Amino acid sequence: MMDTTRTQALCQALGYDEEPFGFHYTDTPPPDALMAVPCVLPSRQDEMEQRADWGAINKNFSCVLKYVWRARVQGGAAAVSREQFGCLGGAFFLGFNKPQLEGVVHYVSTGIPGFMEGERYIDSPARCREFFETVDPLPATATHAVFKPLSQFGDDETPLVVQFFARPEVMSGLHQLAMFITGDPHAVASPFGAGCTNLVSWPLQFLAQGTPRAVLGGWDPSARPWFKPDELSFTVPLAMFQTMLERWEQSFLTTHAWKTVVKKIDKSRRAWGQGVRPGQE
Repeated sequence: MMDTTRTQALCQALGYDEEPFGFHYTDTPPPDALMAVPCVLPSRQDEMEQRADWGAINKNFSCVLKYVWRARVQGGAAAVSREQFGCLGGAFFLGFNKPQLEGVVHYVSTGIPGFMEGERYIDSPARCREFFETVDPLPATATHAVFKPLSQFGDDETPLVVQFFARPEVMSGLHQLAMFITGDPHAVASPFGAGCTNLVSWPLQFLAQGTPRAVLGGWDPSARPWFKPDELSFTVPLAMFQTMLERWEQSFLTTHAWKTVVKKIDKSRRAWGQGVRPGQE
């Protein structure tokens, strides 16, 4: 069970007014979890033998971050599965489909003349293949990948990582706190990737390599529609989050310097029409 009281105290100190999300794999997703419409997920073999239904895939495309955003707004859960994936990139990054399809390799890079325009996030298909091989998402360990508020994790559920969505002032607190609890100036990484890559794939890969890192994300232009203006993501492994809960009161978050930042957080909220933070009325 997550320590709700300690989590609320940390969020209050950070000036963070949204409950953090957690991510895990499960065979029993919440019954009301937001998901993409069903669609057949093609394998590389299907693609090579021209069995991939690109028309259906394109028609049913939807970004994983769209469902995470809606779950955040509604205070519920979002889920991805092999049958309801929405995005081929998301299916790959969340561990449901490896190796990555050649169609996605070309789409993320330079496209295919006369067939599809490329996103041009990577300058060649060769380098794009290298990226997919480097990030090498861990295989999904259950039928569903679920994002949901920490308070909705049951006694028999444990998040693999904890996710924050915030603007730079709050992010500065999270970033510095990661250094405070680890003593590692490289405690926060910000590698290239899609929105879901930095929420799940990279944090889990760093853990598997024995070099746990917090991961700063939200840079993907294709995922930006599902973030608030100026908002980024910050994902921490569960053990790092638990240490944050235990040690934040020893850190700069109790100093005058941080109180000055909190004033800027409130100013930012007013600028975006969000009003006063809960508990500050």
